[in-house]
Amino acid sequence: MTLFACIFLKDNLGLKSGQIGLLMVYLFQLFDLFQWCVVLSTMVENLMTSIERIVEYTNIPSEPLKEGKIEPPINWPTSGEIKFENVSLSYDKNLPNVLKGISLNINSGEKIGIVGRTGAGKSSFFQAIFRMYEPKGKIFIDGVDITQLSLNNLRTKLTIIPQEPVLFSGTLRLNLDPFGKYSDQEIWSAIESVSLKNSVQSMNSGLDSLITTGGTNLSVGQKQLICLARAILKKTKILIIDEATANVDYNTDAIIQRTIRDQFKDCTVLTIAHRLATVVDSDRILCLSEGNIINFGVPKELLSDQTSILYELTKKLSPNEKKLIFDIANGVKKVDLVQDHVPIENDFAISDEDTIIFDQTEQI
Repeated sequence: MTLFACIFLKDNLGLKSGQIGLLMVYLFQLFDLFQWCVVLSTMVENLMTSIERIVEYTNIPSEPLKEGKIEPPINWPTSGEIKFENVSLSYDKNLPNVLKGISLNINSGEKIGIVGRTGAGKSSFFQAIFRMYEPKGKIFIDGVDITQLSLNNLRTKLTIIPQEPVLFSGTLRLNLDPFGKYSDQEIWSAIESVSLKNSVQSMNSGLDSLITTGGTNLSVGQKQLICLARAILKKTKILIIDEATANVDYNTDAIIQRTIRDQFKDCTVLTIAHRLATVVDSDRILCLSEGNIINFGVPKELLSDQTSILYELTKKLSPNEKKLIFDIANGVKKVDLVQDHVPIENDFAISDEDTIIFDQTEQI
């Protein structure tokens, strides 16, 4: 098309051949420029979605972290007693409640397992305690209405181990003690409690070894144990575990359960269970369905009730797993997630480059 246009210009305007050639060169250069402009405009249009997200985030109201009507007592909470009074929770005013009139008492130092099918309201129960969304009703911790506290005063007094462990880019020390509150002796004691001492000592830099963003140079089990060590250091009276063992192997699960029993025996522990064996030895089990409390009692009694949710959940287990659950609940057998337990130090080794090398057992 360009060639025919140049011939037309030559015939009608009397342009010389050299001028026509120069014109074609400029036209081809312009074509490349126009093509690049189209590419850039497409890239800008695609990248504008990121700007739209940022603008959307800037329009979200910030949480009033320091705004509260009352101040908690010094060293609050001291016992970890939790009380719900007609608590309901909704993620939006136009959506139905995910928790519906929850009322219960959890005694100081009790170990509570929380079970239920997907969408039963298990995670919403924890979100109400942390006030991720403002609940209706009242929640008391050691007699203090937490809805009257500032979010900062509330959340700093609670500890949660989530299903997806959160680690920061920086040193191991920074991930365990981000505010520099604890001595090396206390940090090493926490590391030893979660059976990571040998692994950390094998690193050239020890506590100053680097952790990549999100802990990508660690296994899921290692990351979860680091989060558990962080919880041990914090020493709060209430520990919340949101399916923390859902994605780890049985060895790591056993380490976590043993550590929780040893290090948090005087604390109130609320656990959402992925494996029933990890909560069936709890003091009581809370069974939720569609945001309502269906059962709340001793595991042995719930398993003897064929209408309970806990009993219904055991129907999906194999005969051996079901027998194990009943034996643990009846006190015939203690929780032992692995028969031949291998300490975590022998499962993992950290190289000089601070990467995790799994042994053959872990890979399987």
